[in-house]
Amino acid sequence: MDGMQRGSGMKEQLVSAIQLQEIELDHQPRNETAEEVKERKTYSVEEAVETIGFGRFHILLFVIMGSANIVEAMEIMLLAVVSPEIRCEWRLQDWQVALVSTMVFLGFMVCGVLSGYVADRYGRWKVVFGGFVWGAYFSLLTSFAPSYGWFIFLRSMVGCGVAGTSQGFVLKTEFIPAKYRASLLPLASIFWMVGSMLIIILGMTVVPTLGWRWMIRLSVIPSIILILLFQFIPESARFNVSAGNVKGAVETLQQIAKMNRASLPEGELVEPVVNERGSCYILVSSTFRRTSLIMWYSWFVASFSYYGSVLSSSELLEKNLLCITDPDPEHHVKHDQGEALCYCIPFGMADYQTLLISCLGEIALIPLNIGLLNIVGRKTSMVILLICSGIFFMLLLVCTTMFGFTVLLFLLRSLVSMNFNVVYIYTAEVYPTAVRSIGMGFCTSFSRIGGMIAPFIAQVLMSRSVVLALLPFALSCFLCAVGALLLPIETRGRALLQNS
Repeated sequence: MDGMQRGSGMKEQLVSAIQLQEIELDHQPRNETAEEVKERKTYSVEEAVETIGFGRFHILLFVIMGSANIVEAMEIMLLAVVSPEIRCEWRLQDWQVALVSTMVFLGFMVCGVLSGYVADRYGRWKVVFGGFVWGAYFSLLTSFAPSYGWFIFLRSMVGCGVAGTSQGFVLKTEFIPAKYRASLLPLASIFWMVGSMLIIILGMTVVPTLGWRWMIRLSVIPSIILILLFQFIPESARFNVSAGNVKGAVETLQQIAKMNRASLPEGELVEPVVNERGSCYILVSSTFRRTSLIMWYSWFVASFSYYGSVLSSSELLEKNLLCITDPDPEHHVKHDQGEALCYCIPFGMADYQTLLISCLGEIALIPLNIGLLNIVGRKTSMVILLICSGIFFMLLLVCTTMFGFTVLLFLLRSLVSMNFNVVYIYTAEVYPTAVRSIGMGFCTSFSRIGGMIAPFIAQVLMSRSVVLALLPFALSCFLCAVGALLLPIETRGRALLQNS
């Protein structure tokens, strides 16, 4: 009898153990088989962007983010127009006029890396919007500057704002399909040219009647309009998935697909979360070290040569330092600060017209720029444009007519502007999403070093020797062309990387 009871008890324990095991198995997550994983459809942001394609959203993006270039151009080109006026009002010497531009680029340099880090950590949209507000506020304050010291301080604050708005290029790039980037991104030069021409037209019409302070006040209006329009641009979907906000990325992609009358790929959006967002160590890792070093110098030269061409033309015209074979009576007078301080040398109408024509050079060769990018790629385009830029800097030394000088300046502005475009595009394409903004931030900071040095070459050394002033610009272009040949990566037609 006892044996039967023990057998029955053991049987009950065994049944209970089996039931408990079944319950535990029911509560455990079931591992998917290899076949089930293969059948489950997923897609990446890159695949979504390519599937949606180009449409109405991208036109809106192009217009609004392109308008950011109008604001940036007006703030930077304002320096070339206002320099003769502040020289006259505050009795400034050459180095003091050059210091104004340098302080603007110093603010840009310091805030460039900071804005890139914040954009990679917390989002591109916040940084760009904050840059618009910051830049407009301090630009308006500049018009009330009571002294030279206050003027350069407030302009340096404007430079910080412009550093934030430059992240808009990253935001724009991350929404554009690969095959359209080489065609659309160079067209941003149109907006830059519009901004440059607007500030020159304001100089022609407002400065002679109301003065330079009202010119600055009126130049803030586009910034205010852009702050309102920017509300229609969403946060980058690539940033959202890198930060783990997959829901936000899907909502953005659905919104774009709806505007473009397209559909997303089948399945669910799957991207790995990137923990090392905004890490500057990735930029100098073995994968990107050579690329980063060459691109830092390329950005330095792009800015140095671009602002060198702008400020050199302004200085040559202001002080009549050109070697002209058919000068009018006004340009017969040479202003030499070695003998006496020339406090007041205002631009004439002909000088404004020359600057306007040279601004048109920034869009004249856009078809050539697009052709180079699509046919020979980014690296070779940089090499060609840098060599041609160096040659045209030296051609400014050739004695010619006023028409000849205008043509040379027109072509030089085209070449340096095209090179700046290619450098922008290559940088946005070569770095992964995790460090794209801070990579751009470091590059723009190095570019502002070039912008800081350019005024002292173009506005101070130019008064002593035109040859010695133009030579550094030409040599830096030739040396940078060699560096571009050594870049290890060609980004033409390549998908944007999500992580390193």
